[in-house]
Amino acid sequence: MNATAKKTRVLIVDDSSFMRKVLHAIVSADPHMEVAGQAKDGREAVAMALSLKPDVITMDLNMPHMDGLQATEQIMSQNPRPIVVVSSETRDGAASTLVALELGAIDFVSKPSSGIDLDMNSVGDDLNRKLKMAAKVRVVRTAARPKAHAGVSHPAGNTAAPKQASSSHIATAGNRFPLLVIAASTGGPQAVMHLAPQLPKDLPAAILLVQHMPPSFTSQYAVQLAGVTEMEVKEAAANEALAPGTIYVCPGSHHLRVSPQGRISLDDGARISGYRPCADVAMETAAAWAGPLATGVVLTGMGNDGVCGARAIYSAGGVVLVQDEATSVIFGMPAEVIKAGFVTQILPLDEIAPAIEKRARQLASAPQAVLP
Repeated sequence: MNATAKKTRVLIVDDSSFMRKVLHAIVSADPHMEVAGQAKDGREAVAMALSLKPDVITMDLNMPHMDGLQATEQIMSQNPRPIVVVSSETRDGAASTLVALELGAIDFVSKPSSGIDLDMNSVGDDLNRKLKMAAKVRVVRTAARPKAHAGVSHPAGNTAAPKQASSSHIATAGNRFPLLVIAASTGGPQAVMHLAPQLPKDLPAAILLVQHMPPSFTSQYAVQLAGVTEMEVKEAAANEALAPGTIYVCPGSHHLRVSPQGRISLDDGARISGYRPCADVAMETAAAWAGPLATGVVLTGMGNDGVCGARAIYSAGGVVLVQDEATSVIFGMPAEVIKAGFVTQILPLDEIAPAIEKRARQLASAPQAVLP
């Protein structure tokens, strides 16, 4: 490393002196990074973020005086800095982490169940990689959380079977109807939480959401997503029949495929091209089932998941929408699909939900016109 090269300056925020020590060791072990300061609660984090102007912040969530969510909200609304949440994988930890992502945090790393279990190599490498990536993100002031629709009640778990939309409102051809697959990674939870409230309850399409996320987080993600949209939302279940008006969240532990009968197939096999869940397989099988009624939506994220799936949808006569660079946290996945040439439209985040609804209604009104 060039001796004059600028190191990434990290502010560590955690109420545990032991965890601060561990995180300090992880960050300091990387020659490209250095610890700019350490805060033991949210109030110190807000003050030090302003005074030290770090390149990136590691944020604990469960702290005294001011917790990590309050600190994240204040920092992102007053003095935006890239934040990587370091949280537990418990249900409460997952719920809080997802809220932090809505508030503008870039990414998260899961704490082991105890400090003794801390694997310095795997956790350290993952943390440092995400800190370096987050430090390059151009953050903006953002602290507004989507509000649940008035009068819409979503009980915890939201495990009720989705309602099958009336056939009088949704035209189908060969028992097929419009099917969308949304692929997202880093920045995806915030992006989806932004577009989901714009989707109507009677959307004449089913949506498969493949978000790169740990298995312990996706069930909670489905619950929180249900709180901001009028559509039915649930974590996808094996052998479940697809139904319009429903968002199916792919479990983080499985790949999701669409069977020839229009049912969900889940596979807990090895990673595919480095991903599990892998959006490519969901998109490829969606294209095989829905043909020209398929739509792929590729949102913010690192990597190239979605390229093969976009090719399949595009080749089947479907449409592929990708998020533009200006509104993407990480313009990786969308850029790779654009580079491959399988794009119908490049849209800012605010225009994606209207485009989804417009296409779904056009297809549902006359699917025979697009099917062979």
